[in-house]
Amino acid sequence: MIKKISLILSLCTLSTLTFAQNWGGGIDDEDWSFGFNFQYISAEYKILKKDNWRSPFYEVPNSLEVSYDSNSGLPVTSALNSISSKPSQGFGLGFVMNRRIAENFDIRATPSLIFSDRVVTYEYLPMESITVGNGQVKNFQSVIDKKVQATMFEFPLGLKVKSNRMNNFRAYWLGGAKYSIDIASKKKFFDEGETPINKFLKNRRNYLSYETGIGFDLFFEYFKMSPEIKLAYSTNDLLQHDNTVYANPIDKLKLRQLTFSLIFQ
Repeated sequence: MIKKISLILSLCTLSTLTFAQNWGGGIDDEDWSFGFNFQYISAEYKILKKDNWRSPFYEVPNSLEVSYDSNSGLPVTSALNSISSKPSQGFGLGFVMNRRIAENFDIRATPSLIFSDRVVTYEYLPMESITVGNGQVKNFQSVIDKKVQATMFEFPLGLKVKSNRMNNFRAYWLGGAKYSIDIASKKKFFDEGETPINKFLKNRRNYLSYETGIGFDLFFEYFKMSPEIKLAYSTNDLLQHDNTVYANPIDKLKLRQLTFSLIFQ
């Protein structure tokens, strides 16, 4: 997929550099310009663990809480071997609002709707099944994936620093910050009544990130297309620190996001 996108962008770049200078819809002549974008997203967590993150959990009698005390009840999990987060993919759609403030400087906002799940994988040391009474057997999973489903509204605001235009090509650097808020149903945060092993890993509903990226303006006869790559890092801890087997081992949970965008103006 990435190879195909690279090939298409290479052909577009060559085509814009080969022929005479295009008008580009007059975008560069306007103080305000607008457009839309399509985004491909790869997101993962940076996980900071507590000192006792490996410790197993045990049931608390007559409740759905968990404890580190081995005398409190039956085991819920064995000792942790690792906590990791692999990149997961998503997509987004958004608008572009651009304000030219000088020949080589713009202020740009790109409010967007983002659909991007994130996954944290918990790997436990193997543990044999135990009999809990009435002929029932309790089994223990060695690997558990906890998915955090995210439907985000994001409002990035940044400074765009542009090179001088060379025929139908211009390079730029972008830096700024963005505010993100989860607009999905609250049901995915509601796990009251669930057993300890079936609790959710929950995130805060809103957070700030700083981001930076590079892009290229490619001018065509009636529009401008801008392929762009950005990196974003959350500034604060995203984790909701409730008393669960999934939240307790983690000290801080931060988000790293890579976004490839095609912007049309």
